[in-house]
Amino acid sequence: MNHSFLILITFMSVLISSASSCNKVDDNINSENSHTMINGKIKITVNSQTFTATLFNNNSAKAFKEMLPLTINMIELNSNEKYYDLPDDLPTNSSNPETIKNGDLMLYTSKTLVLFYKTFSTSYSYTKLGTIDDVAGFASALGSGNIIVTFELL
Repeated sequence: MNHSFLILITFMSVLISSASSCNKVDDNINSENSHTMINGKIKITVNSQTFTATLFNNNSAKAFKEMLPLTINMIELNSNEKYYDLPDDLPTNSSNPETIKNGDLMLYTSKTLVLFYKTFSTSYSYTKLGTIDDVAGFASALGSGNIIVTFELL
């Protein structure tokens, strides 16, 4: 009887540790709003200035990438962002980033593309699409009014 009890304890121990490690792997794989930047590079042209952005590895960024090339009239809002309402919904997994950074490319709700050019705190939720690689001159390039912006694959 002692031998059977030891085998049972060993089996239960292996089973519990296996299940625990599976959950950790699944949590990482299912992270839609991931900060992993392996989805690719895009070119963003504002006036005659070009900026490179790296897209995040999530379904929203992949769907956005499939829409490119895209030339749109982005509307000024709050002296910190430009936005454009896309014709179709994109997949979302929004969360509150707490801090918006200059160069963040995000989706508000499922249709509003937002390009931020100032860093500030927020209480709103967004789905992260990507970020400008080098923001030097980005805010001045976007200016203070509505602007035509082109998004292209690199």
